Amino acid sequence: MSNLATVPKNGTLSNRNSNGNYLNVSDWLDDIFNRDLPSVFTSNFNTGMSLPKINIKETADAFMVEMAVPGLKKSDFHIDLDNQVLSISTETKEETEHKEENYTRREFGYSSFKRSFNLPESINDEKINANYENGILSILLPKKEEAKQKPARSIKIL
Repeated sequence: MSNLATVPKNGTLSNRNSNGNYLNVSDWLDDIFNRDLPSVFTSNFNTGMSLPKINIKETADAFMVEMAVPGLKKSDFHIDLDNQVLSISTETKEETEHKEENYTRREFGYSSFKRSFNLPESINDEKINANYENGILSILLPKKEEAKQKPARSIKIL
């Protein structure tokens, strides 16, 4: 019989019955709250927009970041660089109002997201540029000259 305490997912210490014939309340609650939830609950529902996926491609000369975010305008994006941390964010608000003789209907919409990345020291931050076209935000992160991959070469033996 073991006297070791186990640490469940919620971080609290609990003693488990060594015969394992019953489920205690803590385990039951862990099971309820840690099971896979429908995507409506795991998305960024507080902001009205799910977190867009990012593709990052590395070449010998640069990194290319691509983010699919259709339906926005260039002016909706904010791209900031602070101490080698690249942040991409957007915030959109929409308000409509429909007035009739007996009632007024107002609808409000708000959506936002923010993604941040620690950039390697090899990035030439003076030459970073971004483009938004056909729903794809592309950010080119060029490497410093000394960090660029040199082509393979043969070395002659003397």
